[in-house]
Amino acid sequence: MTSIEVTTESEDSGPSGYAAARLRLLQEKAQSGPPRRAALASLTDSWLTSLFATAAEQTGVRGAALVAVGGYGRGELSPRSDLDLVLLHDGSADAGALASLADRIWYPVWDLGLALDHSVRTPGEARKAAGEDLKVQLGLLDARPVAGDVGLVAAMRTVILADWRNQAPERLPALDELCRERAERQGELQFLLEPDLKEARGGLRDATALRAVAASWVADAPREGLAEARRVLLDARDALHLTTGRATDRLALQEQDQVAAALGLLDADALLRQVYEAARTVSYATDVTWREVNRVLRARSVRPRLRAMLGGGRTTVPDRTPLAEGVVEADGEVVLARTARPERDPVLVLRAAAAAAQSELPLSRHLARHLATAGRPLPVPWPAEAREELVTLLGAGEATVPVWEALEAEGLITRLLPDWERVHCRPQRNPVHTWTVDRHLVEAAVRASSLTRRVGRPDLLLVAALLHDIGKGWPGDHSVAGEVIARDMAARIGFDQHDVGVVATLVRHHLLLVETATRRDLDDPATVRSVATAVGTASTLELLHALTEADALATGPAAWSTWRASLVADLVQRVAAVLAGEAPDDPEPDAPSAEQERLAIEALRTGEPVLALHAQPEPADEAGAPEPVGVELLIALPDRPGVLPAAAGVLALHRLTVRAADLRAIELPTELGECVDMLLLSWRVAAEYGSLPQAARLRADLVRALDGSLDIRARLAEREAAYPRRRGVKAPPPRVTVAAAGSRLATVIEVRAQDAPGLLHRIGWALEQSGVRVRSAHVSTLGANAVDAFYVTGPDGEPLSEARAAEMARDVEKALG
Repeated sequence: MTSIEVTTESEDSGPSGYAAARLRLLQEKAQSGPPRRAALASLTDSWLTSLFATAAEQTGVRGAALVAVGGYGRGELSPRSDLDLVLLHDGSADAGALASLADRIWYPVWDLGLALDHSVRTPGEARKAAGEDLKVQLGLLDARPVAGDVGLVAAMRTVILADWRNQAPERLPALDELCRERAERQGELQFLLEPDLKEARGGLRDATALRAVAASWVADAPREGLAEARRVLLDARDALHLTTGRATDRLALQEQDQVAAALGLLDADALLRQVYEAARTVSYATDVTWREVNRVLRARSVRPRLRAMLGGGRTTVPDRTPLAEGVVEADGEVVLARTARPERDPVLVLRAAAAAAQSELPLSRHLARHLATAGRPLPVPWPAEAREELVTLLGAGEATVPVWEALEAEGLITRLLPDWERVHCRPQRNPVHTWTVDRHLVEAAVRASSLTRRVGRPDLLLVAALLHDIGKGWPGDHSVAGEVIARDMAARIGFDQHDVGVVATLVRHHLLLVETATRRDLDDPATVRSVATAVGTASTLELLHALTEADALATGPAAWSTWRASLVADLVQRVAAVLAGEAPDDPEPDAPSAEQERLAIEALRTGEPVLALHAQPEPADEAGAPEPVGVELLIALPDRPGVLPAAAGVLALHRLTVRAADLRAIELPTELGECVDMLLLSWRVAAEYGSLPQAARLRADLVRALDGSLDIRARLAEREAAYPRRRGVKAPPPRVTVAAAGSRLATVIEVRAQDAPGLLHRIGWALEQSGVRVRSAHVSTLGANAVDAFYVTGPDGEPLSEARAAEMARDVEKALG
């Protein structure tokens, strides 16, 4: 072994020799993974054995042993792992000699800068501590002798294990609760962009907990893939320790590419996908194991009472309640009926899954495993029953998720839908997204299940929700790629040609409504007509509206709000009118509200900006809770150059984050009968911290910004220079594009960039420098990303030529970069 090779006779057995050998081992490229962890543990054992032998001889202590516990006890030493050690003694040694022995071991470890978790105990004290502290008991379950009296350690291990097994009915529920509390704090490793490899659910702590359950003899975890999942997580932690030089378990964004390279993986996405796969295996094993633990403990507690009631030793057979053809409920799980024949019934897997979800029961692991090995594949296209069972499964709501995960764990989903493999455990780099791609698709179906009463074809809604992001992982626009894949998958599932076309349309345009509603001028007839053309029919529009909401709700809290929903509903109403042939070709734009008109008249009278600030929440959501999406700021002033960058800059100076904004021009008549252009700006803003500024202060600074006495750009630059940039993932560069056929009245410029203080001011300034007039603006922010659309014209009020628009887009992009 390597540990023997590095501790040759010529090697100094002291701290410096161990440190040098340890460094060589960690730098050895040819060795990594389990062999390196084992070699590091063996090397450390040799060094500590030498320390212990010397210290015991010098202090005269007998009847003592040095014991490795926890990860070190399992021989799983990562480069920056703590050394968990117990100095075990039989109680015969003098207290002073024992303290001297401990010091002669602990201090050399500390001198090397190694983290040390240590204790000095007799076997009785160790047993008492384990009885009082569950974490101590878990560590002692992995106790391993390093040096000294092996018999003393063996005796302690025997007692600790016996206690653990005898106390399982009390200890295991406590361990289950401990794991649940940790999961609540740390989240699920398989979905986190910056996961904690140890503490998050599905991480190394849970894998260790499964070992403890197995040691109790109450239940055993599913072993298939579990050892490999542990290896993947440990390898990732090793690479993280070597990359950062720190004892960290959090896989931060800025370190993922380096860790991936150290593991020989293509990139950070490949790393996360591998880690997510491992975490999913551990999580599934955790669910199955604790379900079995609770079943066994429940049976143990009931059995004595039953014996007493029945008056003897007769045993009872769990009730088997039929749920569907070939599927029954037994002991709180969905299992196969005795008459089921998976090899002759290809629909059985979907029938069992649908029955489990509809009954809100877990799918037995043995059932899923049996179907994976003995089940007959479905014919293509699927029979009608299979399609109906899939729709039933997807329509079950929250109960769909654990059933789907059980099918995925056994590889049944990719067998049913081969294209699912591309999105399986695929990470999403956009922080707006809560889930991986595959889980997001299932969550979208869950959300869609509550909207099925709004549509005429709930089956198409549920399947489109499941497939809407299926193109992610393929080159190019995922909506375009997804349309092709969804068309094939819908045909495979057994839909007819018409329905296949509807599903493909929904997938192709699943972002159309929300992007148009938040980034386009709905008063422009071309906007509404373009959506109507893409959607085609009123029934498809109805489905797309529901899919848009389901997708946003499944994305995360930043993707949907009452305000965003109202914009989409307004667009849908307008498009529906066009599809019904009721909308005029050139509808009049919406009139300003009474307050907007009042502000505009006041601004026309005074010739200066007029502001109104309303600190009130959004209307209540469906649950009755108000949505704190900021406050409304209205600004009216005579049209003039520089309004947008000035107003945006003032907001940035006052540390107000712009969550949404709308700018439009209206005409007001003067007393002389002439028409004057006025600008109305409607903002949704929120304070970065602290309280909101007074409207009078905002107005005063806006006046100064417009007359040039307040240099916004210089003030923002000073502030940025005063604060060091935060360490983190490097954002992609801004992208500025010209929207094709966006409007016949103006040129639509779309800006996508990392949201930052002063971003809207910089965009407005860049547009002003390009010599265009901003006719209207539609600003939206999703998490860390800003997506803003600006309707611009030339000085003559006409749309820009194609060449001029492209040039301006390049100039704005350069200014933002």
